[in-house]
Amino acid sequence: MAFAITQTCCSDATCVSVCPVNCIHPTPGERAFGSTEMLYIDPKACIDCGACADACPVDAVLPVDRLPDGQREYARINADHFERDLPGEAGTPARSGPNFHDWGEPSFDRVLPPDFGPLRVAIVGTGPAGLYAARDLLLHTRAEVTLVDRLPAAGGLVRYGVAPDHPATKKVGESFARFLTHPRARMYLDLDVGTDVTAEELAAHHDAVIYAVGAATDRRLGIPGEDRPGSLSATTFVAWYNAHPEVAPDAVDLSCERIVVVGNGNVALDVARLLVRDPGTLAGTRIADHALAELRRSKVREVVLLGRRGPEHAAYTGPEVLALRHLDDVDLLVDDHDPRIGAAIDAAGAREKAGALRGLAREPVDWSLPPGASGRRRIVFRFLSAPVEVHGGARTRAVRVTGGTGELEIPAGRVLRAVGYRGVAPAGLPFDEATGTVPHRAGRVTGRPGTYVVGWIKRGPSGGIGANRVCAAETVGSLLADAVAGALPAPAGGPKAFRRLVRRRRR
Repeated sequence: MAFAITQTCCSDATCVSVCPVNCIHPTPGERAFGSTEMLYIDPKACIDCGACADACPVDAVLPVDRLPDGQREYARINADHFERDLPGEAGTPARSGPNFHDWGEPSFDRVLPPDFGPLRVAIVGTGPAGLYAARDLLLHTRAEVTLVDRLPAAGGLVRYGVAPDHPATKKVGESFARFLTHPRARMYLDLDVGTDVTAEELAAHHDAVIYAVGAATDRRLGIPGEDRPGSLSATTFVAWYNAHPEVAPDAVDLSCERIVVVGNGNVALDVARLLVRDPGTLAGTRIADHALAELRRSKVREVVLLGRRGPEHAAYTGPEVLALRHLDDVDLLVDDHDPRIGAAIDAAGAREKAGALRGLAREPVDWSLPPGASGRRRIVFRFLSAPVEVHGGARTRAVRVTGGTGELEIPAGRVLRAVGYRGVAPAGLPFDEATGTVPHRAGRVTGRPGTYVVGWIKRGPSGGIGANRVCAAETVGSLLADAVAGALPAPAGGPKAFRRLVRRRRR
């Protein structure tokens, strides 16, 4: 019986490297890698050895005959991926079938000259991007790694950004745990580069510094009323239910019946799912106690997912929509206020964005009616509709949106914007305001020898956890090449001097 990859796939391709028959695609050597929603196992080529399941850091690989009810569709989803010609490498014809590529570990020159002393590398940020870089350095070189994080706990986006009802995804943090306590690693938590120590001081005590600081804030809507009480970012909401130390326990009030979430990416769907699901199913997860208590008191009956464009351009992935379909006692509805919406859904293939909505109820919504009239909670997808203004006084009361031939108001007590993350300029580094990233070339920060970037601050807020593995391999490869070429500035101080500096600043 073949195995199948399911919703929690992180796409870091650890499974690919252990598969003895090369039946998992796309691989990092294929053009489609990083652009598909997940990885897939070809059931015709799988030999049922289970190596991929053992290697998967997020428990996303299961035998087809053991898929739980809510994930049985993944047997078909995996098989369907191979019912078409798959792209070959650039310059070669496309070929079908499982065995048309070979791939090993991400390739960079890990072998330094035998007389090369151990490098001292600082990594700022302990999320997946930083820890993939640390893993490459600690496993394949003699480097000494200093891990620095401004927060009092390590983990980054895995700890503070993954929904608590996705425990398998959070489990990827366990695969990094050994690098936090590695004999050649030293970790400094609650240490902010730019406040407690400067970027120049950090660089002066290390051969190289890698910044893996992610995208710490959110994009704004740029509409009137966006900052009214009751209007906040999904970034804040996600941090709130994950007990982020910089978000107060009382930051979110769920005493209203309808919430409008602007956006239709995976974060927006995470927010909607948490708002309408039975709080009892979250007990025992890593959700913050204050968040669980507020969700138990919640009066929310309806969440509206507002998308500016049509369903064919939605930012969510199919597996996240599939997860919504399996929520108990929750209705899903597409607001059919524009004929283009239904046409796009009907015309889409099963693997397309709009196709993920096929089979959902579709009808125009009368927004003058109170939410939850049926007695059940519901999520409403409203496409081709952009927010224009948030109305209200001391509290939010409605969102004015476009749609059809004009504008209308959707009564709502809360508005959450989920239109993307955005990077914040790291202290002392150049920054591109247009892209929200640090200018670089293959991870090398422009004009700063010995300084590197990895993850979202390098490439922008795109790609999931696994995308950081290949991203880190490129950055570490650049760092090692610079080391061999003698292009790294010599540090003025050593590890002991840095420890003394940190102790002085913390007094």
